[in-house]
Amino acid sequence: MENLDNIAKNSLEALAKDNLNDKNRRSLTANLVSAAAALVCIAVGIIYSWVFPDKTTMPALLYTVGFLIEGIPVFVAALKGIFSRNFTNAMEILVAIAILACYLSGDLILSVLIPLILNIAHLLEERSIMGGREAIDGLKKMRQDSAILLDGDVERTVEASSLEVGQTIVVRPGSGIPIDGKVISGETNVDQKSLTGEPLPAHIKVGDSVYAGTVNIDGRILVKVEKAYVDTSFSNILTMLEEAENISIPESRLIDRFMRYYIPFVLALAAAVALITSDLSKAIAILVVSCPCGQMLVSSAPMIASLSTATKRGILIKNSKFIEEMTEVETVVFDKTGTLTVGELSLTEIIPADGYDEDTLLSLAASLACGSNHPVSRAVTEAIDGKAYEEFEEVKEIPGKGMQGKDSEGRELLLGNKYWFDSIGITIPEGFGEALLGSVSFVSRGGVLIGCLGFNDTARPEAAESISTLKEMGIKNTVILTGDREAAARKIASEVGADDVKYQLLPQDKLEAINSLREGSCVLAVGDGINDAPALRQADVGISMGAMGSDLAIQSSDIALMNNNLENIPFIIKLSKQTRKIIYQNLILSVLISLTMIGLSLFGVISALFGAVFHNVGAFVVLINSSRILKTK
Repeated sequence: MENLDNIAKNSLEALAKDNLNDKNRRSLTANLVSAAAALVCIAVGIIYSWVFPDKTTMPALLYTVGFLIEGIPVFVAALKGIFSRNFTNAMEILVAIAILACYLSGDLILSVLIPLILNIAHLLEERSIMGGREAIDGLKKMRQDSAILLDGDVERTVEASSLEVGQTIVVRPGSGIPIDGKVISGETNVDQKSLTGEPLPAHIKVGDSVYAGTVNIDGRILVKVEKAYVDTSFSNILTMLEEAENISIPESRLIDRFMRYYIPFVLALAAAVALITSDLSKAIAILVVSCPCGQMLVSSAPMIASLSTATKRGILIKNSKFIEEMTEVETVVFDKTGTLTVGELSLTEIIPADGYDEDTLLSLAASLACGSNHPVSRAVTEAIDGKAYEEFEEVKEIPGKGMQGKDSEGRELLLGNKYWFDSIGITIPEGFGEALLGSVSFVSRGGVLIGCLGFNDTARPEAAESISTLKEMGIKNTVILTGDREAAARKIASEVGADDVKYQLLPQDKLEAINSLREGSCVLAVGDGINDAPALRQADVGISMGAMGSDLAIQSSDIALMNNNLENIPFIIKLSKQTRKIIYQNLILSVLISLTMIGLSLFGVISALFGAVFHNVGAFVVLINSSRILKTK
């Protein structure tokens, strides 16, 4: 009952909202005007009959006008369905026959009431499942249409659509971010829930990217524009959601096949009842209650619920592979860097030389690293984590080699690779640091080796649990495909629990591996959407990780994750299986309800007017059953 109340409430609220486009608004207005006109015809005709009971011509004329007002759109849709063999017009075909039979048999009031009631019910039903459209309209309202352009020292308000790449804008606390760009000044927290689905704000500083559709919470920042207004991540999401509304769900073909037999069966049954019982009202009742409203929602209602549920988690579904192949996946293929790993170097090992300790080694390295934005330097400064270290003058970066500086006593400090140290004659003991798996940097002071640092890309915290969950769900094979070295690849595979790993692969090697795996099972490929684009396209289903800001990710994948949460992969598989299950449940429920209503009409329990009021029972049952998807956890 709670779900039923919610559906009814949502329907009425949707009717009250001014969020329709011009075409929908005109259609709604026309339907309401025609319904009011038909009601006036019935009311005036009944009053006229009471006042002038002997005069029947005028009431018949009024009822005929009402019949034409409500009936002509039904007849047009029915003829369109018959000639185009489009069974989405099945309801109109059956209703057209029913109201024509009513009119020809002299039951003029019923010939107006049946299409009138059906159209009102259909309007409420249609509006109740327009959540996807309204969600998109709501997202559009979140888009910031104006921006504060910094022109020299002058701030002026401009249209966001007029911004050009390279310009600088000011984003104040509490304001929406109108464009994709990079922070060049300031620090703040940004609510990115509309894009990533993550409830916690992201801390943004100089050098970080920000995106249209998000909200600046508490700091003033300057942002350099990196994308045109129409090319922002937010615009891409809106485009993709609008395309998702037109997804062709494979189960709809099942409904089409069902309708090819259902409509002739209903027509034959109604004709047989009329001939055998000579009771035309029973035949009309059968036609009315058999209107397949529930069947028309069998696929669309669950899909809309799934799209809504997925979007709330930052998951964007692009096509019907969500239902077709996702439920059949047996092999999941992961890229390593940026997918199973965080995609950034972290300081993982500190090995001091004889006579030195870890704190001294790390402090000297940080003194040099603070003068560079190189990934190795960033990893060192993050690892120092607030510990004190001395900042020296004359620190500079030597491209391709490392960092160079002098301490307070004038001794030369170096942080760099082994080749550089060998070339300048700094002695590194044989085998020192060779056991480290990732990138290795050495530190020296005054020509004496202080020690070495090992850097690795680390696995995401949720990677192992996500792969474990996939296996529990029945995934038979999890594979890592990477261009990295064997030792690093096997280390990550061991940490996350992957079944197999293939390393030192070029893009064409990845494609060959995907094709080989597809010979025996349905393959889902997961990558960062940039260097993995060919593999994502080649797999049965492609999922791009961290698609926010990456146009190629959206273009190359079937499903895009707007965040880097690997837990969304088992979630989306579970959601696809649940959606398919709900679709088949809906089909069975709607057919059983239709057959029950037909049976009641056959034995005279339900009249045509009663059937017009209650024929939507199947549709509401389908909607209630589909709403269970919204509670997926």
